[in-house]
Order: sequence, then C-alpha cells, then structure tokens
Amino acid sequence: MKTYCVGGAVRDELLGLEVQDRDWVVVGATPEAMLARGFRPVGKDFPVFLHPVTHEEYALARTERKTAPGYKGFVFHADAGVTLEEDLARRDLTINAIARAEDGQLIDPYGGQRDLAAKVLRHVSSAFAEDPVRILRVARFAARFGDFVIAPETVDLMRTMVANGEVDALVPERVWQELARGLMEAAPSRMFETLRGCGALARLLPEVDALWGVPQRADFHPEVDTFIHVMMVIDMAARLQLALPARFAALTHDLGKADTPADVLPRHHGHEGRSADLIGPLCERLRVPVDCRDVALLAARFHGDIHNFDDLRPTTVVKLLERCDVMRRPQRFDEVLGACEADFRGRLGCTENAYPQAQLWRRAVAAVRGVDAGAIAKACAIGNPDGGPAQIPQRIHAARVAAVKALGLQQAQQK
Repeated sequence: MKTYCVGGAVRDELLGLEVQDRDWVVVGATPEAMLARGFRPVGKDFPVFLHPVTHEEYALARTERKTAPGYKGFVFHADAGVTLEEDLARRDLTINAIARAEDGQLIDPYGGQRDLAAKVLRHVSSAFAEDPVRILRVARFAARFGDFVIAPETVDLMRTMVANGEVDALVPERVWQELARGLMEAAPSRMFETLRGCGALARLLPEVDALWGVPQRADFHPEVDTFIHVMMVIDMAARLQLALPARFAALTHDLGKADTPADVLPRHHGHEGRSADLIGPLCERLRVPVDCRDVALLAARFHGDIHNFDDLRPTTVVKLLERCDVMRRPQRFDEVLGACEADFRGRLGCTENAYPQAQLWRRAVAAVRGVDAGAIAKACAIGNPDGGPAQIPQRIHAARVAAVKALGLQQAQQK
C-alpha cells in the first residue's frame, strides 16, 4: 500500500502557489484495508475515503470506461492491482497528472512538468474526449492561468467533442458550477473566449455567444463589439474583486443588445429591458442561484439609470431605490453598483477612470434608509389630522424624496 499526493496540490506547489486542498491516491489497497485503518468512506461511484485525522480525501487508484454520453456515463474499476500510471492516465491535463510520493519523489509519466515550464494546457490522452466537463475545466484553467496557452491538439479535440454533441449531455448544475468558478478567476474572459473558440459557448450560453459581432456606438464604446465589451466588463469585475452575484451580473447585463433590430444599430434603445427578459430563462435553465439572478436582473434593468445619476430627479432616484428594495437589502444594491462600475470601466480608454456615481448612489441610499417610516406611520394614524393609513406610503415616499433632495447630489455632480 503506497500513498501519493496528486493533482492540483502538486501542480500549485511546482508553480509556487499556495495549496488550498490536497488529494491523495492510494495504490495497492482495498476498501477493507482502508476501513481497517480508520478511514471513512464517502464515495458513491468509486472508493473515496476521508482520513481519520486530516479529513483529506484518499481515493483508491482506479481506471474508468465510457458507457454512455455525458459526464456520468462511466464504469469505474478500483482494486489493489491498478497502478499509479493507470490512475494518472485518466486525468484531464498533463499538469494535473503529476504525483508526489511519500519520500518527495515526483512521478510524471505524461510530461506535466514540461508543460508547466512551457505554460501549456494539454490533455493527457484520448480519454479526455469521454468527459465533456473537461471542456469547461480547460476553459476555467485558462482563466486561472492567464499566461498559459491551450495546446492546438487539445483545442481540436474540444471542437470534435462539441461537434459530437458531448456538451449537450451536461447537466445544468455542473455547467453552472464550472461557470461560477471561472467567473471567480483572475481573467474570466479567457474562459468564455475558450468556450467560444471550440463552439461550446453557443451550446451552453447562446445568449452570450450571440453578442459576438454586435456593434455599439463608438463614442460610448470604442471597443465597438458587444462581446468584447462584456469580456472587458467581467475582467474589470475580477479586478474590482467583486462577489459572484456582481460578476454574473457583469456577464449578463447587456444580453438584450443581441436582440436589437438591425435597422437601428449601433444604437440599443431599450436593451435594458430586453436583457432582463433574457436573464430569467437563462437562470432557470442553468439553475443559477437566486442571489445571482436577482443582482443580474437589477443590474440589467437599471444600469443605464445608475450611470446617469446626475440626470435623474430626486423622485426618480427614490423610485429606483424602492424598486431595488434597498430598505431591506442594501447589500444587494451595493453588488449592483459594483457590476455597474465594472460596466462603466470595462471599455477601451476607461479602465482607469473613476466612477463617482457609486458614491452618489450610496449617499442616496443612506438618506432614504434614514427616513423614520415608523414615525410617519404613527403620524398618519386614524383620527390624526395629518391623514389616515392610506396616506402612509405616499408620505414615506415624499419624505425619502425630500431627504435625497436635501443632499443636493445632482447639483454637486454638475459642478
């Protein structure tokens, strides 16, 4: 029985990166032997165990055989006779197929160290084509390691997999899991560019793929192409270290531009509403979490107004804040502001610009939330000469408008 550290932990150690988790492969053992040593079984499809002290994952060396489409269509074989090399051969990329023995020796039968040095993402074997999740993983690694390139033969294999319909068998939850992880990488645009390059984006996120080649007004968007703009926006969201809901909103805020009638291009009047209309079905299809969906819907619908704070009347500002429910969910609106800043700065020549609108909106939020709605409701009690309960909403709204107006934010912005 021999134990090896494998995969991402070895890769990151060799790259000088902090190791988050360690995975282990056990060669020459049986499930009974693992149980006898106090390991706790957790694997459903194949034998995986948790260490009794560290709780790290230990998997028995295994091989696999494709039996059906999709990423679940496999039969796994694990016994004491499976070698380390056989186990490593089933992994996705050479840089993830390096093992470290207990004495520190590296076992690298597929050239992972060579590809790390050359900064290449290369599949280990033709078995790569049996699991469509690996297309998403390669795209995610491209987003994580921004200076790595994907081997041409790996790109060709990914294109063949897409053409064969493999990505169509992916379940929505797994697609979202990988997309979400990619959005949280340092250069998320590389994930979506990779997916588009092999044809997978049109299958998984056709709403985003449709933005390619859609022109915008060059005076507002020097980059012109809407897809390029969105890629710049999600990279800016990463630079701003925004949370996942804001990054997803950055990705989806302009989806409606793909539906702009050709005769009015490059203008996109009303694209905010069209974007929101597309986000709902997309989120339902991919089982996107509610917090991500809600921030995306608000950012899509209101990013134009949020950019143009100084053109809005106080009553319009308050109506927008009320529709965004800032009284109960101020943090959600702050995430919307983050997505809007990424949109504003995610265009050529604007990446270093300030975004004073965010601070103006935050001051307006503080003013609105500072209104004592309870005191106003009490003053409107039945029998009070100031009016009855029916006037409570109008009086609260009026007080909020007065509070925003008193700040003089529009005038200050214009100066």
